[in-house]
Amino acid sequence: MPASTDFKDYYQILGVSKTATPEEIKQGYRKLARKYHPDLNPGNKEAEERFKEINEAQEVLSDPEKRKKYDEFGQYWNQAGAGGAPPRGRGTRVDVGGFDFDSYANFDDFINDLLGGFGGAGRTGGKSYTYRTSTGRERGFGDYYDDFGSQAAAPDTEAAITLTFSEAFHGVQKRLQIDNETVTVRIPPGAKPGSRLRIKGKGRPSPFSEQRGDLYLTIEVLPHPFFQFDGDNIVAEIPIRPDEAVLGAQIKVPTPDGSVTMKIPAGVRSGQSLRLRGKGWSLPKGGRSDLIVKLQIVSPKDLSLIERECYEKIRDNSTFDPRAALDEVKV
Repeated sequence: MPASTDFKDYYQILGVSKTATPEEIKQGYRKLARKYHPDLNPGNKEAEERFKEINEAQEVLSDPEKRKKYDEFGQYWNQAGAGGAPPRGRGTRVDVGGFDFDSYANFDDFINDLLGGFGGAGRTGGKSYTYRTSTGRERGFGDYYDDFGSQAAAPDTEAAITLTFSEAFHGVQKRLQIDNETVTVRIPPGAKPGSRLRIKGKGRPSPFSEQRGDLYLTIEVLPHPFFQFDGDNIVAEIPIRPDEAVLGAQIKVPTPDGSVTMKIPAGVRSGQSLRLRGKGWSLPKGGRSDLIVKLQIVSPKDLSLIERECYEKIRDNSTFDPRAALDEVKV
């Protein structure tokens, strides 16, 4: 069966082989993410789409279970992962009373279609938002009518919306298209991946009345090439020179809203973390979390003549032995 034209080769997108190790996948992703990140390519739609593809590929290939299903099922990995029906031509089709159940991923989709469809996809500004009925379990007809035949509450609607790191930090106003209605949503500063917003009365209407459910937005934040989340805080890795680590220094450190000067104490080690209080992520109730700075001592590769002479003089006169304790190591 020929491959779908919608099929994306995630290995090719990240520029790695199908036998790539997790570290090679991580390196390929980081290299491309820095190149195509929206913050580094403002207004470049092609770079924005490329960045989305890179993140989609990384999300699948960095997860052992998803990668296994992708390698096994190819373009149909997601259906297999969701426990849905196999694609047409790859399974047995069951025809009951004129209904082709094989065309539905699950019972919820069948009910939605039968009742006029309050699942589907909205689109605005070239971005897709996926909606589904929020139930917590599979729906049956009893979810819409109780034992006495009375009308049940309107179903809630869920949507996933993707923000850039900057939009999530500063807050943003978004317009979503749900069916024939445009819904304007204000997302406050400090939205984090996985956080949810409730917009009352903006869900899809009940198929039996004018009553409307609520809209729940799940936030997705595009990864940043420099900052990473660590709970409420954010983390950044900062390179320093060997002399700065030994003698201490004053260095500039980027934060989400501009650079600040940070004091590096003498004698720090590579991998050590320092904390910049109140320079991290915006908190929903006001204020800022902390920025955790991880120091990485970087040795120079190309030395001038005087630099080499100085390092040689230090080596020949140093009394410090970082491996002294290893003399006591025994098996």
